[in-house]
Amino acid sequence: MSPARIRCLVLACGNTLRGDDGVGPFLAEWAENHLRNQPGVRVLSRQQWTPELAEDIAHADSVLFIDSSAESAPGDIQLVAVEPEESKAGVASHHLSAAQLLSLCRELYPSMPSSAFLLTVGMGSTELGSTFSTAVQAALPEGQALLEKTILRLLQQGDGNQRL
Repeated sequence: MSPARIRCLVLACGNTLRGDDGVGPFLAEWAENHLRNQPGVRVLSRQQWTPELAEDIAHADSVLFIDSSAESAPGDIQLVAVEPEESKAGVASHHLSAAQLLSLCRELYPSMPSSAFLLTVGMGSTELGSTFSTAVQAALPEGQALLEKTILRLLQQGDGNQRL
């Protein structure tokens, strides 16, 4: 018995005990609560993205990854399209990027999402603790609004799953 098709899969990662690194799980929890009556949305939050998530991705019409970013300025929010990474021989890590997960999905399953995006929030601090830096706290309303807008837009796209 195969899992029911998900119209929009939200996959967040981050460590909630390392300051701003926990922004992904925070936004995922917010989305799950805020959009709980929205059919077709599934939210998963993990400390890191692992190969097992490729199966969940294969059963989704679209996927929205959420993570913190060490490359962006603290509190800087970005939304970018994600494409599968070029295929490499095997998976050498227990922690995968969004692009690597899409590649693994493409290699292992007969379908994958027609669209994938990555929403990031720049980190200011990864010190031990569960509070966000001032920059990330200030960015949360914008991040929540962009998250909601993106999920609703992905739901409107309908069944765009690619059969491989």
